[in-house]
Amino acid sequence: MQKNEQSRDEESLISHLNALRNTLLHCLFALGIALPITLFASPYFLNWLIKRLIQDTPITLNFFSPAEVFILQIKIALVLDLLICFPYIAKKLWNFILPALYENEKRFIKKIVLSSSSLFILGVGFCISFILPLIIKFGASFATDELKATIGISNVIGLSLWLSVIFGLMFQFPLITYSLIKSGICTYESVKTKRPYIFTFILIIAAILTPPDVVSQLMLTIPTYALFEIGLYFSKKINQ
Repeated sequence: MQKNEQSRDEESLISHLNALRNTLLHCLFALGIALPITLFASPYFLNWLIKRLIQDTPITLNFFSPAEVFILQIKIALVLDLLICFPYIAKKLWNFILPALYENEKRFIKKIVLSSSSLFILGVGFCISFILPLIIKFGASFATDELKATIGISNVIGLSLWLSVIFGLMFQFPLITYSLIKSGICTYESVKTKRPYIFTFILIIAAILTPPDVVSQLMLTIPTYALFEIGLYFSKKINQ
């Protein structure tokens, strides 16, 4: 009897590993299909991003090696690839996490995927439109007649790509909060009482993921915690 149960557990583990492998392969395949498109679009996006970031500042961006801009274009293409494929990847991952779904659960997953994709795009857009220009202008404010702001393009674009992805992921907080409470893993009251710990956790994550300056950390912490409160507010209706 014990051997049969052990055999079933091993078969279940192998089945889950195969499902995970197929999920990852489908995600990689989608990324591979979109990559040529994003490689073509990345030079145009790079030019637009540079103009967006350094407008109204005395900053001049420079590159210091022949292949530096080309490498940046590849990095941008990879981020755009992730952005384009995020809805498909999110759907695949949710389908793997919650298999054998009922019809109402499938509808819930569709809403989750749509919300997750929208929040990711919103996070990236918020970062590029508001956060990055503020960071650049903050850095440029230290320039004087004796101290000129001449910055390497890799530093600015690398920071932009990193923060864009981080903001896209951190903007998932309201969805995570809502899903945990709706699924019954957590209750509204238990999450509500842990607000100070959650704020501290967000602050620590922001400190790890952002550059070592208070401005960047607060710019990630404040909207992320605000989104957590939004998710908690909508989750309150579940228990009513």
